[in-house]
Amino acid sequence: MALKIRIWGARGSLPAPETPIQLQERIRLLFDDFFSSGYSKKTDVEKFFKRFDLTHFGGFGGNTPCIEVLSPQQQLIVDGGSGIRQLGYQLMEGPCGKGKGEVHLLFTHFHWDHLIGLPFFTPLFVPGNQIHVYAVQPDLKSVFETLFKKPYFPVPLEGLAATIHYHALEPRKPKQFKDIQITPYQLDHPDPCWGYRIEVGGRVLAYCVDTEANRTSREDLGPDLPLYQGVDVMIFDAQYTLMETIEKINWGHAAASLGLDIAMREGVKRVLFMHHDPASSDAKIFQAEAEARRYYQTQVRAAKDGAPDLHEVDWSFAHEGMEFEI
Repeated sequence: MALKIRIWGARGSLPAPETPIQLQERIRLLFDDFFSSGYSKKTDVEKFFKRFDLTHFGGFGGNTPCIEVLSPQQQLIVDGGSGIRQLGYQLMEGPCGKGKGEVHLLFTHFHWDHLIGLPFFTPLFVPGNQIHVYAVQPDLKSVFETLFKKPYFPVPLEGLAATIHYHALEPRKPKQFKDIQITPYQLDHPDPCWGYRIEVGGRVLAYCVDTEANRTSREDLGPDLPLYQGVDVMIFDAQYTLMETIEKINWGHAAASLGLDIAMREGVKRVLFMHHDPASSDAKIFQAEAEARRYYQTQVRAAKDGAPDLHEVDWSFAHEGMEFEI
């Protein structure tokens, strides 16, 4: 009964592809690192690669939010950022390519970075495909009507070949998708944004991006506290450093330390941080991760010295293409 997750887009606000000059600089630094580490032969390449994770070589990715959730019986997609384009190509290799596909797509909210990939989601253009879209917000259909309309896009909504079904989700009410249960909980964002608690076979994923985490105490979280309790993996917003969150109040995004506070208190087993700022270089994201590491280590020491009971957490910054199971 494993729950499989793939991150198709981990960047926030705006796609951030690397320029050729940035790629050239990345390659140059890798060569420098290779030779300064004492390697010199072609046979050393694999040894060098095994020393680091993917972010050291390819960064965190440039596509905006989209995650895929797979259970033994069901596939769910959360958000339609630019990352959904590549996912669409993969789906076309199966039933969607034959006009026999059924897609279930959930939206947290309707800011551009969570919609921008939809016009290039190929299954929408194949006759026979059934595309089910879900949101708590009541304007779901009108968003599609606006998105697929000139001058924003040349194909109008009625010109899409697939059949689109619109579904309203109730706040904090579970909905069943075969063996997957999802429950929307409200996040702290300037426009209404809903995170999802996704459960199957006792395994729980909490998807909590686009939140400023203004509410962190149990009392303040109130009816939305269950989003963070009994969770195996939490995907959390870390667009900014802690100092940037102070400078950008009401921008709707958090720092990793805020997510760690909640995770350590509630006993979340693992946290992945994403929605990286498009203005942040990979080097800056690594710095933010190091800052969060120092904060986390301080909290762990405080807990051992008699501070309120806190749980240790396995955590890291997420990158595009990351796959994991719960």
